Amino acid sequence: MDNISIPVRRIDFDEKIAGKAKYTQDLHFEHMLYAKTLRSEFPCAKINSIEIPEIPKGYFIVDSKDIPHKNIVPIVYDDQPFFAEDKVNYVGEPILLVVGPDKTIILNILKNIKVNYTVLKPILNIKESEKLNKICAEYEITKGDFDSAVKNYSYIVEDEFNTGYQEHIYLETQSMIGHYDGDCVTVYGSMQCPYFIHNSLKQALNYSDDAIRVVQLPTGGAFGGKEEYPSLIGVHAALASIKAKKPVQLVFDRQEDIICSTKRHPSIINIKSYINDENIIVAREINIKIDAGAYAGLSNVVLQRIAFASSGAYNIPNLKIHAVAFFTNNIVTGAFRGFGGCQAIFAIEMHMENIANKLNMDSLELKNKYFLKKGDSSSTSGLFNYDIKLNQIAERIEQMSLYNKKREKFKENTEKLQGIGISIIMHGCGFTGNGEKSVIHTKARLKKNKDNTIEIYTAAAEMGQGVLTTLRKIVATTLDIPIENIKINYPDTLICPDSGPTVASRTIMIVGKLLKDIAEEMKKRWAEEEFEIIKEYKYPQNLSWDNDNLKGNANPEYSWGANAVEVEIDPITYESTIKGIWAVYDIGNAIDERIAKGQIEGGIIQGLGYGKLEVLQVKDGFIQQCNLTNYIIPSSTDFPKIESELISNPFDEGPFGARGMGELTIVGAAPAYALAVQNALNKKISRIPVTQEYIMELMNDKN
Repeated sequence: MDNISIPVRRIDFDEKIAGKAKYTQDLHFEHMLYAKTLRSEFPCAKINSIEIPEIPKGYFIVDSKDIPHKNIVPIVYDDQPFFAEDKVNYVGEPILLVVGPDKTIILNILKNIKVNYTVLKPILNIKESEKLNKICAEYEITKGDFDSAVKNYSYIVEDEFNTGYQEHIYLETQSMIGHYDGDCVTVYGSMQCPYFIHNSLKQALNYSDDAIRVVQLPTGGAFGGKEEYPSLIGVHAALASIKAKKPVQLVFDRQEDIICSTKRHPSIINIKSYINDENIIVAREINIKIDAGAYAGLSNVVLQRIAFASSGAYNIPNLKIHAVAFFTNNIVTGAFRGFGGCQAIFAIEMHMENIANKLNMDSLELKNKYFLKKGDSSSTSGLFNYDIKLNQIAERIEQMSLYNKKREKFKENTEKLQGIGISIIMHGCGFTGNGEKSVIHTKARLKKNKDNTIEIYTAAAEMGQGVLTTLRKIVATTLDIPIENIKINYPDTLICPDSGPTVASRTIMIVGKLLKDIAEEMKKRWAEEEFEIIKEYKYPQNLSWDNDNLKGNANPEYSWGANAVEVEIDPITYESTIKGIWAVYDIGNAIDERIAKGQIEGGIIQGLGYGKLEVLQVKDGFIQQCNLTNYIIPSSTDFPKIESELISNPFDEGPFGARGMGELTIVGAAPAYALAVQNALNKKISRIPVTQEYIMELMNDKN
């Protein structure tokens, strides 16, 4: 077997900045083969037989029969196969791989494979699934005494909101390389959770830990789309390499990636607020339904996040929340930046605006009356132990955007359709429930070398968010040494302990704090010439969680913020132009303000894409927008400069006072935009994205 040499503990940052980083598709090893996937043509069908044409020498098929152990992806529930066997459950489900040295010949073989199906009746939407009781996950959450509270209300404000799919559109598509040397199978690729892939390889192959290795390569974006999904294709690449005894590269083209990779969950959220004769909200009832797609994936965890966040940044004493994820034969939905927060915050922010309109008062004034503060309890009755500066955030966003003046000015101006909206936002940092305590045993390692350089070993993945810089800064600052003396690289499971997945706005707050603690211990032992320290994250003792009843601290901590968006709408073309964007966030203390600024701008633009432009429709199980010609994402010319500020509010349990940030920046953009359009048109917005077509529909509706 040819030896493959790949640098695994060295990063040249100058080369990275110069654009010389080697991504998966850039790597071409000697004797490397290529793989392409045969996928389901139907949303629901029985596989009767597969007719394989005569295959040239050097080419071969990989399918479920090549899996030596379990043909099940280990996510939360064991229900999704690595390869379909007797049945397919969504369009694009993998059936087999064709592997060989020439991509053109591979495509020709694929074209001539015939799958004989018996087409079955699919479940195509939430309503159909609900009628058939095809439940993936279901949760009930209560707070206070809801039944008693609703006995004394005067009236109800009720709304229903719909959100659709969203595609990640990371710059680099899904891509993996498998390499088997006879003793160990190694998977290299674009990922954000190396140990997820490691666990999947163990499940499929039944190999020991020392016979499996996963190495992250430079990764061109992820946004959650490379959380659980690469577990599937990492195993595909490994199986192909084991069978070929050669390296095998598996890279998706853009259309394939959109057709088969996971998406943001569509949702239907109904909210009822019970208001007494003093115009006080005494109780709130929230019903949530989401489309899980064909398999469970991470839908139960996303559903929990939506439920926990559905009450927003407001202290309502009595809550009743019912949340259900339904199976369909649509594309599998999964992790996406915001992880349920985008759906929840859109719904609650629009609903609070509608209550304010009913009460004939300004929405920001209404929201201010219910802002959460230290000592209040969350939707899951967990105590907020740290300062919450929502009043300061709201005051600053109003000053920056001139919200009150513009609201009055726009009401008086009948010549233009102008509007401004403000969303107040929160996002839980770290895993929900027991995640950081008992599900993920987060470990990190620091090594001191003889030359006083330090090596960081964690599973924290760099995917454009700057973790290779921020973790170095945390360690360097703690040790009071130059950052140039700190070495770090992309994760390699051979030498890096499991720090948990790089998700849930947890890396700085959880892994960064762990590294700071290790560095503080290392500082005490600095006189020692060469040594290393490995530690496990300790869950804060002041937090508690009852997983059976969904009670307690749903997240270790929260970040807070506000977005404001100003729009002008052309009454002839129905085009909305965003005239201003403002943002204020409390992330504790920023470890690196330039990186934070990049996260703010990227997150807001991605959120505005979700709220304004990104239409992804599924018809009869088939995705209708499967390329960048008809799936429209924001460009640099779509939005004006974003004005943003950070509020200082150090978090005691975070490294140097830092909280999580990555997802906070996306959750408030869509509702702020939708509120601006609603205020400009004086028409209720009940779904996103708010496209030109939707604006035309609203303006032509005489009701």
